[in-house]
Amino acid sequence: MILVNTDYITGKELEMLGMVKGSTIQSKNIGRDITQSFKTIVGGELKAYTEMMNEARALATKRMVDEAEVLGADAVVNIRYASSAVMQGAAEVIAYGTAVKFK
Repeated sequence: MILVNTDYITGKELEMLGMVKGSTIQSKNIGRDITQSFKTIVGGELKAYTEMMNEARALATKRMVDEAEVLGADAVVNIRYASSAVMQGAAEVIAYGTAVKFK
């Protein structure tokens, strides 16, 4: 499966199959949340949250690819990501794009 954030793939003629998406809501445990809140006092990267968001993006991408495979897609073009806070310490990540088949 080819994944790109452009609306084309060089050298390929594409047949659009439709929009596909994958999403997840992730949170860290309360212990990590407390230790990360202390980090905000001194500043710097909140590594537990960086890890959480990386895991969430990977899972959302996998779910989007799974949906594209069901449609028989060869690729997903014009991929975008969005995130939003659902509650303190939890975030939703969505990956979406257009499933395409090579002509």
